[in-house]
Amino acid sequence: MSSTTLPVAGEVSAAGSDLSEVRDWIALLKPRVLTLVVFTGLIGLLVAPGHIHPVLGLTAVLCITIGAGAAGALNMWYDRDIDAVMRRTQRRPIPAGRIAPNAALGFGVVLAVASVAIMGLATNWVAAGWLAFSILFYVVVYTAWLKRRTSQNIVIGGAAGAFPPIIGWAAVTGDVTLVPWLLFTIVFAWTPPHFWALSLWAHGDYARAGVPMLPVVEGARETRKQILIYTVVLALAGLAPWLVGFAGPAYAAVAAVLGGGFLYHAIRTWREKQDETGRSLVNDLAARRTFAFSLTYLFILFGALALDRLVLG
Repeated sequence: MSSTTLPVAGEVSAAGSDLSEVRDWIALLKPRVLTLVVFTGLIGLLVAPGHIHPVLGLTAVLCITIGAGAAGALNMWYDRDIDAVMRRTQRRPIPAGRIAPNAALGFGVVLAVASVAIMGLATNWVAAGWLAFSILFYVVVYTAWLKRRTSQNIVIGGAAGAFPPIIGWAAVTGDVTLVPWLLFTIVFAWTPPHFWALSLWAHGDYARAGVPMLPVVEGARETRKQILIYTVVLALAGLAPWLVGFAGPAYAAVAAVLGGGFLYHAIRTWREKQDETGRSLVNDLAARRTFAFSLTYLFILFGALALDRLVLG
């Protein structure tokens, strides 16, 4: 007879509860946002001139991950009141009551301090300084100041998500030159059309929460126009590494195709069947496709830059 003992119901329930709690703490870090942040930071590190030991490079990427996650946790702590009102965020751990606000605040602060300190000790204090600045910018400038005060919140606040390539570059070189700023500009220009495409179909949530996103304040028609304008800027910014001689023709070809693809989706969003106010009559289908393409755009563009520098260069 086997001596294996099956777990009782209470033990299974406790294990499931522990796993759910772990998932909630991870959710505070905004893991879906982290993926893109970490990827652009990694590319900044990979294409930077010079050499960094693989262990230190991995540590730098880990610090960017933890720092960005800390910013996400602090954002959720501050925005817990509006998150409770918005349908797409009301099941987050804090508004749902699964994590106490003070616990989330402490969690975010500890992670932020640890990420900056480890980055400074493992690589250099230039990279650590930029990491600290990016966290403060996201939490203080965007979350606490801009988000609830201006329809340009995502334009200015988008800089916070554009810093990772600079941080990755600085971790290797100890300085920040033209190229990382070009990578910053690409992400900076990408942010408005990415988030405004989302906000076109989520405008009701923002209106209920009192967040002055562009569709709420200026209307859907103006938002569509701004998506198109910023997409043109983005398409040009995507070519900048090639224009300054940092990347080759293979990268330029990929950037041109991606820029053209983004413009195609932005134009479709602009011309989508809509009422006199710009509200979609087809469930914001074009805006949803623009949002989906925007995610693909940044991953492929930065991946092409790394391949161009590391393989073809």
